[in-house]
Amino acid sequence: MPKPELEFFDPTSIPHQPVGGISGLSEQILARDEETGDYTRMLHFEPGTDTSVMGPQSHDFWEEVWIIRGSIHDLTLGQTFTAGMYACRPPGMPHGPWRSVDGCTTIEFRRHERP
Repeated sequence: MPKPELEFFDPTSIPHQPVGGISGLSEQILARDEETGDYTRMLHFEPGTDTSVMGPQSHDFWEEVWIIRGSIHDLTLGQTFTAGMYACRPPGMPHGPWRSVDGCTTIEFRRHERP
C-alpha cells in the first residue's frame, strides 16, 4: 500500500522510537509505504546526542532532510548545520556522524529508486 492519505494532524500523537541504540536519538514515522520502504520521519536529537559510534552513514535510497529546530554538527566535515537548512542526498552519499550540543529536530523524506 502506498503512503496513507493523511490530512493535517498533530504529530506529537506519534510515539518516539529509539534509533540505532544511540542515547538521545529517536524518530517518529509520519507516513510509510510498506511496499517500497519509502517513508517520512521526524528525527530528534536530544541535547548532547552523539552518533559517533555509528560512523559515517550512507543509504541505498534518496534522502532529503530539512532541519526544523536546533542544530547538528557533522564530525567528518567539521561543519554545523542549523534550523532552516536543507540537504538532498543521492544513494551512496556519505554523511555524519553527528553531534548535537543543544538538540535538533529534522524532517526526512526517504525514497527508493524505482526500476
